[in-house]
Amino acid sequence: MVSRTMTQHSMATRTMSLERILTIAERVLLRYGLAVILLWIGAMKFTAYEAHGIAGFEANSFLFKPLLAALGEQGLSNILGVTEIMTGLLLIAGRFSPRLGLVGSAIAIVTFATTLTFIISTPGWEPSLGGFPALSAGVGQFLLKDLCLAGAAVYTARESLVELQTGHGM
Repeated sequence: MVSRTMTQHSMATRTMSLERILTIAERVLLRYGLAVILLWIGAMKFTAYEAHGIAGFEANSFLFKPLLAALGEQGLSNILGVTEIMTGLLLIAGRFSPRLGLVGSAIAIVTFATTLTFIISTPGWEPSLGGFPALSAGVGQFLLKDLCLAGAAVYTARESLVELQTGHGM
């Protein structure tokens, strides 16, 4: 009887330890993983390679087409790069200031919601598979990942908001 109780206690302790590890991993990966992605992609926006690579999305977008015409390929890409880098830094700062983290999360949510509009505005349905809902490898599948990135941004927004509401905010 004692052995069985000790085994149950040991399993419960291991389960709680695993839950704690997963909770920490979740927080670290979602906040800092999102920040690294934004910092990296933001830095790439300052290269001609990336500016040219996203120009097709911008040219087809009702939101970005006028900006592309006014600023040019590299000019618009540079502004997006500054925005993405600033957002990544705000997410990192969210560890110390939930207010800054909330601002960064909100910008990230808007960023990913905006890029998801490219699925509609940029031809991305694979005609050889009958069109919608078959996403093309080049456009549709590339953009679809932003659903998960938006989810990570929503998570970090909620996390920052909870910290602000419980008095941990600066």
